[in-house]
Amino acid sequence: MILLFIKLIFAHIIGDFVFQPDSWVNDKKKRKHQSPYLYIHGLVHAISLMLVLQLNVAYWAGVLIIVISHLLIDLIKLNLNSRVNSVILFFCDQLAHLLVIAAVVGIYEDYMIRLKAINQAELLLFITAILTVTIVSGVIIKEIITRWDLQEDSTEDSLENAGKYIGMLERLFVFAFVVTNHWPAIGFLLAAKSVFRFGDLSKSKDRKLTEYILIGTLLSFGLAITTALGYLHIAGLLSE
Repeated sequence: MILLFIKLIFAHIIGDFVFQPDSWVNDKKKRKHQSPYLYIHGLVHAISLMLVLQLNVAYWAGVLIIVISHLLIDLIKLNLNSRVNSVILFFCDQLAHLLVIAAVVGIYEDYMIRLKAINQAELLLFITAILTVTIVSGVIIKEIITRWDLQEDSTEDSLENAGKYIGMLERLFVFAFVVTNHWPAIGFLLAAKSVFRFGDLSKSKDRKLTEYILIGTLLSFGLAITTALGYLHIAGLLSE
């Protein structure tokens, strides 16, 4: 089952990313179902699938399902381009393709799902840790540092909510580094952030701004490390 799934995912990556130039994408956005590249794209997918599956005729129905559904999903995406956020649309498009691939795998292979093998406590702990390190930590940091009400830049000078998402990503990285026991990587991440921040701090001679950024960074890294260590400790207790 896993091998078939990997093969279909590999064919999807080849067809949807490797052998689809930007000129095809732009033409499809402009002409939609009238674009010849839409159908060439489907043909590339069919060829990729057949080659990966080594021309095995036993999978012809699966190949047909994947190619036709792929064209239909792409058509829906093309018609929603002007009405739906492009990022959301991209991920929904890829999710739909993956669900079709999973369904095709289910036609040929039996999914062995053993619910008893899934430790619900560990899964719940992991989800809780991720929510803590992203959302909860962000609220805590905001509550602490906004007491100084210091604005680094005007809203026109930065991307909307960029700081919020950068903080979430850096805490996720730190969490992953601690859980996988790659502590030196945290130092590299902190150094990289310091390099990017150096321009802001060198341009501003305001000591308050430096202290403001330092407090936020230390809080962010500290909460991520604390959450990761707590997760490892509790996970160890659950595994005993």
